[in-house]
Amino acid sequence: MADAEIIRLDSRTRAGRTGPSRAGARVRCRATTSSGRPCRNYATAGTGYCSVHTPSVGATSRSVEAAPESPAATPRNREEETGIENFLRRRLTGNYPIDDFGYDPELYREVLLPLTRLLYERYFRVRTLGVERIPDTGPALVVGNHSGTVALDAVIAQYAVATEHPNRRVIRNIGADLVYQLPVIGPLARKGGAAVATEEDAQELLRRGELVGVYPEGYKGVGKGWRERYKLQRFGRGGFMETALRTRVPIIPVAIVGAEEAFPMIGNAKWLARTLGTPYFPITPTFPWLGPLGLLPLPSKWIIEFGSPIPVDDYPEDAAEDAMLVFDLADRVRDTIQQMLYSLLQQRKGAFF
Repeated sequence: MADAEIIRLDSRTRAGRTGPSRAGARVRCRATTSSGRPCRNYATAGTGYCSVHTPSVGATSRSVEAAPESPAATPRNREEETGIENFLRRRLTGNYPIDDFGYDPELYREVLLPLTRLLYERYFRVRTLGVERIPDTGPALVVGNHSGTVALDAVIAQYAVATEHPNRRVIRNIGADLVYQLPVIGPLARKGGAAVATEEDAQELLRRGELVGVYPEGYKGVGKGWRERYKLQRFGRGGFMETALRTRVPIIPVAIVGAEEAFPMIGNAKWLARTLGTPYFPITPTFPWLGPLGLLPLPSKWIIEFGSPIPVDDYPEDAAEDAMLVFDLADRVRDTIQQMLYSLLQQRKGAFF
């Protein structure tokens, strides 16, 4: 028996090609589609092209393949399509890096940052000052005021550094346990670089050379009433200062103006908060009166200022064990941020316009 002829599935019989072909075999169209792929239709007899791509009578001798590409097929758009396809393929196959804290740098840069951009640039119209004061490399503890009922200030400050700092650094924010118990928000916080508010996790991130974001007011700052706006609450027991002293990293004070007006808290339903197991239950001009729509922030104007780094490496090695020194240094940082807030409020003038 003669050997069987192997015919490649992707082979085509074209005019001018050499090689064996069976008489009467149907020929694929010679044209290229707008996406840059070969046409899969069969050619009309004697033309080499399908009915869609057959050159019109009187057309020039220029082949269909040589026709200018449509805008959808430009090299740049093809690269973008390839980039999206590769991104989706990596997500589906799990072939992307995640650190042991759950930080997903690709998802943060490609998805979460673009989602925050409209809020940052158009809605809150954020003005950032002093972002270049953050070191280009190496660890630092970023300490800021916390306010606004919903903790958007940490997200907005993180976006400012990730997009406006010369080295596009990422702040690894430290969040309370409640954040990670929330559906959707908790997993996204981890993928965006956040970590649980423990001294061990904060110190480990600093040892790796990361920027660590800390908001010492905690729930007392986020859940304070409208009458106390821009008045810093107590900075706890100064745990952030102990961390800075033990790791010998500088402290970068941050003042954020605008979050208070985004969610003005005019009341606190404490009985409902106890029932739900939350630190507070906010009542704002729009929530809960408008239902889910009341969760939308008001379009306040924001200003974020990053202060000059405060070094702590001149203190003794055991300085973190001195409770009075820790409390005093933490109070100095708190006072620095408070004065920055007063200055920014004078610069901003209008809260919304």
